[in-house]
Amino acid sequence: MKFDLTDLRLFVLVADEGSLTRAAKRQHLSLAAASTRIKSLEVQSGQTLLYREARGVRLTPPGEAFFYHARGVLRQVEQLRVDLQEYGVGLRGHVRVFANTTAVTDFLPEILPGFLSNNPRVNVDLQEKPNAEIARGVLDGRADIGIVAGKVDTLGLQAIHFSTDRLMLVTSREHRFATYKTIAFADTLDEDAVGMQHSSTLQTFLVKVTESLGKPLKLRIQLSSFDAMCRMIGAGVGVGIVPESAARRNFLAMNLALIELTDDWSVRERYILVRDQSALPAYAQALIETLCAHHREPGA
Repeated sequence: MKFDLTDLRLFVLVADEGSLTRAAKRQHLSLAAASTRIKSLEVQSGQTLLYREARGVRLTPPGEAFFYHARGVLRQVEQLRVDLQEYGVGLRGHVRVFANTTAVTDFLPEILPGFLSNNPRVNVDLQEKPNAEIARGVLDGRADIGIVAGKVDTLGLQAIHFSTDRLMLVTSREHRFATYKTIAFADTLDEDAVGMQHSSTLQTFLVKVTESLGKPLKLRIQLSSFDAMCRMIGAGVGVGIVPESAARRNFLAMNLALIELTDDWSVRERYILVRDQSALPAYAQALIETLCAHHREPGA
């Protein structure tokens, strides 16, 4: 098939507007020219891409597939334009990273300052996403690198194991659970809870766990970082589920007790997801090595 970006933009506009007339106007084409371009796409593909109806048009099943891929191509073209603009102002590299809550709020803030200092002409676009969306983002090219934890469908991507994460119950030292060595998550649900904001990966996961147990969390407050959670927990506001690294970082200063969870899901393997590591630019591979090296260090 031979088509140009104008064809793709026009088709996406037709799908968005549900009207060939409005799409042609937005693309600054005559209705006749727009209709000819769409017909040409249908002839080349050998498929009817649109249902023509009295009040407009709608996508056929092949049209839905064409729309999905056309939108992906246009997204990549736009990202290419943005990346080239950044090279034009002296930026040599741009790495897009999708990561879960723990990565974004806990260990990447420790790692990225050093990486950026050592790579002054590399830019990192870091976005927090749910685990499933991280894999999809890497697969369709919206992200160069993904960071996930736990059981995740990697969608056939390369998965590089770099550390093991453990979730723990954290309480104040005065709480009745403070003397426990282990506890099941289900046994904590009668307690007031301190949690992460509702959009975070961890909080979304815990909501699913509690739904399966048939009993919701008794959330008193939701916060944007694990350190803030630890301060609230230490002050006696409630108990919380926190990654071990964050819990130990705040252990002494925040008057905390740490209790291991007996639930299997509390131990989560962490992976870096990429489409093809060997095809990544050197600066993206350097970020992966920095991340792995950090977690190879004792106590990391």
